[in-house]
Amino acid sequence: MSPIPVLPLVINGCMSALGSLATLKLIPAFKDHFISARLYGIDLNKTNKKEVPESQGVISGTVFLIIMFCFIPVPFLSCFVEEQCTGFPHNEFVQLIGALLAICCMIFLGFADDVLNLRWRHKLLLPTIASLPLLMVYFTNFGNTVIVVPKPFRLLLGMHLDLGILYYVYMGMLAVFCTNAINILAGINGIESGQALFISGSIIIFNLLELGGDYRDDHIFSLYFMLPFFFTTLALFYHNWYPSSVFVGDTFCYFAGMTFAVVGILGHFSKTMLLFFIPQVVNFVYSLPQLFHVVPCPRHRLPRLNPDTGKLGMSWSKFKRRDLSKLGNLILQVAEMLRVLEVKRGQEGDDEFVECNNMTLINLVLKILGPTHERDLTTIMLLIQVLGSVLAFGIRYHLVRLFYDV
Repeated sequence: MSPIPVLPLVINGCMSALGSLATLKLIPAFKDHFISARLYGIDLNKTNKKEVPESQGVISGTVFLIIMFCFIPVPFLSCFVEEQCTGFPHNEFVQLIGALLAICCMIFLGFADDVLNLRWRHKLLLPTIASLPLLMVYFTNFGNTVIVVPKPFRLLLGMHLDLGILYYVYMGMLAVFCTNAINILAGINGIESGQALFISGSIIIFNLLELGGDYRDDHIFSLYFMLPFFFTTLALFYHNWYPSSVFVGDTFCYFAGMTFAVVGILGHFSKTMLLFFIPQVVNFVYSLPQLFHVVPCPRHRLPRLNPDTGKLGMSWSKFKRRDLSKLGNLILQVAEMLRVLEVKRGQEGDDEFVECNNMTLINLVLKILGPTHERDLTTIMLLIQVLGSVLAFGIRYHLVRLFYDV
């Protein structure tokens, strides 16, 4: 196990701090450019219909890439001093370049989505394509597809199980999930950048805790990416916080998701990383009936503003009863019985209609708490993200003993 490269980490941290300041200044400087290019939106949860620049994730993503490009030679400085290096670490170099290629592809494809307003099926295809360089780097550098079987299944499957190509399918699906999980938990000021900020902070804490373990190099590699991401996202979050002066766009969601996928896969802690996505997993499972159109899904599922109170309430999906399949009807009945969904039924002329709140974690929180001010709602959602990380650390360092020998 190699010693901790203190100097490269310090340099990375300093460059990240400078990147944060640059992002902080560049976002307001480019606002008018985005508006003149018609890359702006209207905040539906505000009474004033002000033009708000969209796709600002491209600025934080660009600064992130500049930091990482300038940082590329830093981890290999010792190899320029002959007596300190027995051979250039080509595998580590390819891993770094491959990771940056995947992130760069995702920023480009995310910006294309913001400009062209692609359909949902394309949102699943784009991360799959962008993850191919990442999977090729894993194949050429590691190629390990063997997993340790959890204790309850060892009598049936043995101690180890080789998943073969299924392991690469899993990693590709992980990239798709990470990029879209942040995207579908959106709709209020600061939520996309905020959740990414807290997830990256949790990963940094996890990496630091693991620096004394057997996989130090993997966590150092993760820190090289997470520190610049955290600081550039912090600056973006400052502008995206209520009341948002900018919107992050799909560019940021794709960029953030791919960055998490990169460090999870190449850092060999993909299962732990998924634990930091507990609120996103809950939101995804809760949203499944609408995402797969078993229950009719409107284009926008963000909460609705009550202009009289200034508070946000649940948004609703209204449809004819005959348009609902048997499975959809069963899901509504079960969800209503479990009190995780509010359903209204009525008659309009000859047609029966059904109305239910949109299935997102934000609407579920509003169902439980009632109408809430947008700033308070964002704070609550970020507190849920923090609690999710606390639960993740509890599972990773305590509950895991029930399933693995640690």
